Amino acid sequence: MSQTTITALSPLDGRYAAKLAPLRPIMSEHGYMHRRVQVEIAWFIALSDAGFAEFKPLSTGARAYLLSLVKNFSEQDSAAIKDIEKTTNHDVKAVEYWIKSKFEARPELEKAAEFVHFACTSEDINNTSHALQLRAGRDQVLLPALERIVQRLREMAHQYADVPMLSRTHGQTASPTTVGKELANVVVRLSAACTAIAEVKILGKMNGAVGNYNAHLSAWPDFDWEAFSRKVVETPEPLGLGLTFQPYSIQIEPHDYMAQLFDATARANTILVDLSRDIWGYVSLGYFKQKLKAGEIGSSTMPHKVNPIDFENAEGNLGLANALLRHLSEKLPVSRWQRDLTDSTVLRNIGVAMGYSVLAYSSLMTGLNKLELNEEALAADLDAAWEVLAEPIQTVMRRYGVPGAYEKLKEVTRGKSVTAQALHGLIQGLDIPQADKDRLLAMTPASYVGKAAELARRV
Repeated sequence: MSQTTITALSPLDGRYAAKLAPLRPIMSEHGYMHRRVQVEIAWFIALSDAGFAEFKPLSTGARAYLLSLVKNFSEQDSAAIKDIEKTTNHDVKAVEYWIKSKFEARPELEKAAEFVHFACTSEDINNTSHALQLRAGRDQVLLPALERIVQRLREMAHQYADVPMLSRTHGQTASPTTVGKELANVVVRLSAACTAIAEVKILGKMNGAVGNYNAHLSAWPDFDWEAFSRKVVETPEPLGLGLTFQPYSIQIEPHDYMAQLFDATARANTILVDLSRDIWGYVSLGYFKQKLKAGEIGSSTMPHKVNPIDFENAEGNLGLANALLRHLSEKLPVSRWQRDLTDSTVLRNIGVAMGYSVLAYSSLMTGLNKLELNEEALAADLDAAWEVLAEPIQTVMRRYGVPGAYEKLKEVTRGKSVTAQALHGLIQGLDIPQADKDRLLAMTPASYVGKAAELARRV
């Protein structure tokens, strides 16, 4: 069977391949290979500058050539490494051999070839490569997609700040709000979630087979290998990795920062599940209409339908993302003794988890951009819910000490169809100041929104 999008096992590389194009160069196996080459080259160049008599500083030309291997790394280069792996049956060793193959006919580099992967365990290369992938995936794709949603919701919150809407608590009519205020709630929550994702420090370790610099010190016992490793990890790209140094580890970096990042992403996704379900419900109530697209079919048998499929797709993919993210955050920090291999195969799915998240964000943005507010439906619902004014009436009654205020309003409104006339009759008979009577008489469900509009505009 040919390798095409229609034969792909994963829908991320099949049906939805085009939507994930920005993520694929970063989080794919090709992206992983690219970062491994970057780490090996950064370590090699740094070793040449460490002051060892056996490895003199590289010439300007050699440095430029090595950095060009990283900058110009291609899918063909990844394929070449995969070919080497067929023989080595070890992916990191294949990267080492590929780099050494690029030293041919370059005497300066050939002479220093044994310093490629010097004193490193595979995990020194892998953990820093994953860190570089995660940082790029987060900063270049995931967070920008989330921030576009935040911005769109903020625009809608301001646009609809003054549009009153009937609330529903427990599915029942409740104190009115505004459309903008309900969207503003999500803006605040999602902004905080984005901050939590952005603030996770991406860590990297380069300290040998069990984290103690054993091999390093066997070669140069008087050299400060910890300081050297920190410098490589923390020096900005391209000569370093620009990560946060992890000083303590077993063979693998503990992955606690990954758990923190995945948990933070899952929290953002949970907020968006909540939003997707709410908007789905508002579409069902008729509060929102959806812009029509020429030729689009809503149902194979019911031609009148315009289904809220973008919000349904978002909810489904957010669920898949969170299932993976939560497994990653629970599994990755656990490793038997100084190393087991269970994390290796699991880590190959971080791009899948991120992919389902980004796919969901794309669907959600498409859905948000289709929405058109149906103010007539909102107004009609409010006009049929005069019972919500029982709250302000009994609250004013309480202010003036009218006994049994709550009970009186409960008797008049609970489980009954309440009219403006019935409430006005009750208000007229209250023993409260006339100014407050007049204020209550002037109130409608649409005007009883408190500070909702102000809060929406302020977000």
